Amino acid sequence: MSNQSMKSQFLGSLRSKQTGIRVLSVVLFVSVIAFVLYHGTKTPVTLIANGETSKLYTHATTVDELLTAQNIDITNYDKVSPSLSTKIDSGMSIEWEQAKEIVISVDGNQSKVWTTEKVVKNILEEANIEVTEQDLVSQSLDTEVGADNKIDIQKAFQLTLVDGKKERQVWSTSTTVANFLKQQEIQLGESDRVDKNLEDVITPNDKIAVVRVEKVTDVVEESVDFPIERKNDSSLLKGKEKVVTEGKKGKVERTYNIVKENGKVVSKKVASEKIIEQPKTKVLSVGTKVVTAKVSRSSEPNSGKEFYVEATAYTPHCTGCSGISAAGLNLRANPDMKVIAVDPRIIPLGTKVWVEGYGNAVAADTGGAIKGNKIDVLVPTKSEAYNWGRKKVRLKVLK
Repeated sequence: MSNQSMKSQFLGSLRSKQTGIRVLSVVLFVSVIAFVLYHGTKTPVTLIANGETSKLYTHATTVDELLTAQNIDITNYDKVSPSLSTKIDSGMSIEWEQAKEIVISVDGNQSKVWTTEKVVKNILEEANIEVTEQDLVSQSLDTEVGADNKIDIQKAFQLTLVDGKKERQVWSTSTTVANFLKQQEIQLGESDRVDKNLEDVITPNDKIAVVRVEKVTDVVEESVDFPIERKNDSSLLKGKEKVVTEGKKGKVERTYNIVKENGKVVSKKVASEKIIEQPKTKVLSVGTKVVTAKVSRSSEPNSGKEFYVEATAYTPHCTGCSGISAAGLNLRANPDMKVIAVDPRIIPLGTKVWVEGYGNAVAADTGGAIKGNKIDVLVPTKSEAYNWGRKKVRLKVLK
């Protein structure tokens, strides 16, 4: 090949390469211009998604288009600000917070809510669930809900607590009696008891009673009754008694084991006793003498102490009469007996006497109005008593 030909080929190849470079440069320039023009027309915005902030440039015209372009699926429970239909403006700040499902249990009854709230108190308010200061909530109201997205609530109820003698109304949640007492800061003594099993679960309107048991030892000095010894005495009328020797109480020191429940003594037992002073026996003479009275029409005796008395008459059935004489005679069973009522200081009971107009008799009765030299003679009927009337008669005490 000649040199001229080779030169021509080289120059042709060079011109071809230069043309390609110029074309490539034009394409590149156009692309850069198009890129600049494309991105230069995007609107700058700030997106805060679940607390994370990022700067974006977008051709989206609404908030909805922007979030869709970011592959964010919006639910009805999510929070978007401003609203999805809002037009995009340069420098706009858009906030999206995704809702979470929260499980709320109230006394074991579960419900589910979707919310963007994080604080327990706000979640419950949004769910229209009221809690009181007595209710038991699994988390503090002012803290954020836990990672398990669960809130457990035990509603408080009223019941009656009786501690010894003190009774009051208190609030509690469903728990055992033992835990309830611990919540109420009730300390049980060694002997104290509760009217329910400690393992029982309390329910509304329950009544929990704590019985305070106190065991004490008491030492006291007490008197001891004296014994009584009775001796028969034939000189005394039957049914009468006379003190021969006065008795005297003794003294004993007793130790008692006492159990009190709520301050009231429920058990008192003698643990030991010691005699300090022996009692002195009281001796009584018991009369055995039986008085009899017989109907007598005998004439006036020749001997005997004689004096005048004022005499009235009474019957076995007189008002206020028992029918039994002071000496123990049954007057109603024997209305014809010759008996007079006397003042024992003047005529001792059991004394045999003769009464003018009445005959032989025995002093076997007394009367409230019979004082001094007065007597009351026994007659069978009221008519005889009226006929006797009141008169002064002679009386002889017989030996």
